[in-house]
Amino acid sequence: MNKSYLSRIFIASVFFIINNTLIAQDSLQISDTNQITVIFAGDIMGHDAQIEGAYNEQSKKYDYEPTFRYIKEYIQNAGIAVGNLEVTLAGPPFKGYPQFSSPDELLFYAQSAGFDVLLTANNHALDRGDKGFIRTLDMLDSLGLYRAGTYRDSIERMKSYPLIIERNNILIALLNYTYGTNGLNIQPPLIINRIDTAQIDVDIEKAKLIDPDFIIACMHWGIEYERIENESQKELAEFLIEKGVDIIIGSHPHVVQPVRYLTNDSDTTSGYPVFYSLGNFVSNQRAQYKDGGIIAEIKLTKIADSTSVSQIAYLPYWVWREERSKEKFNFYVLPVSLYETQADSINLSPGDEYRLNRFSADTRKHLEDIKESDFYK
Repeated sequence: MNKSYLSRIFIASVFFIINNTLIAQDSLQISDTNQITVIFAGDIMGHDAQIEGAYNEQSKKYDYEPTFRYIKEYIQNAGIAVGNLEVTLAGPPFKGYPQFSSPDELLFYAQSAGFDVLLTANNHALDRGDKGFIRTLDMLDSLGLYRAGTYRDSIERMKSYPLIIERNNILIALLNYTYGTNGLNIQPPLIINRIDTAQIDVDIEKAKLIDPDFIIACMHWGIEYERIENESQKELAEFLIEKGVDIIIGSHPHVVQPVRYLTNDSDTTSGYPVFYSLGNFVSNQRAQYKDGGIIAEIKLTKIADSTSVSQIAYLPYWVWREERSKEKFNFYVLPVSLYETQADSINLSPGDEYRLNRFSADTRKHLEDIKESDFYK
């Protein structure tokens, strides 16, 4: 990434402001300025209760509109919206844990809600074998969604990886890797990006050949349900930053982990953000810390040839499971700030309100060094 001395000063000041919990603002009034806000959502899961709750007995189809009802405006307003698709679209029989296959309607509603990119390198990518693996790619491609992480063969990977997206004259290279696939082995010629530092090094160098403004690595890593990143995550994050990655987004632990700022040896003034885990986007996991997550909101700025991460924020949301009938539930991804400003129009039970407030307090304390998004305020 081409960073001038001016850009390095600007990033450093933004890092200082962010860590004092204020919103960073670009005070430079230069006409040749481009900006884009990129958002990242956590694990899009499909447990049995979600599948059963989405089924409409009259139409015999699956309706995921409730899932995205309260969050879609936020997603649609992003310049680029990225999510981690942690299910296969392998067709029936539909099933949740431990080997996920969700109805195609989940994908349709995710796209309608505003997701542009779905990541597929995760530990459930091989849940339904080769056929499920390929069908998932076919479904994503049929809708024209961007994707990264899994490929039909080496030729496809060579042509389409790293994923390159250009918006508002800002060029982004997106990487995606997983620690494993739950012991299931991929069969050639199929490819899933595994965390292998030698291969990642090659991929980053390939990305640099197109001179992107930002390189973003999305890592499926860490230990499930651990709220603090482990040493392996730290070491890998340091490796990625040293090799030239600008932003790191983590998934897999199913709980929110801290956001840290790293430097590299060649640029010790800049803070490179690492979101170690965003938690679940939607799931049927109901225990404390697992019943919600955050969206990472990152504003990228380009002034002439100088680039910067000009604002970091997050949007906390809680997964509201509303009982519709006996053992049938609607699932809603409910932004905490939306509920706080519009509680009268959202009919939470006292128990649900307690759990939302508990998740909100836990998450805000955990991430007290960065500023929440004020989209709904």
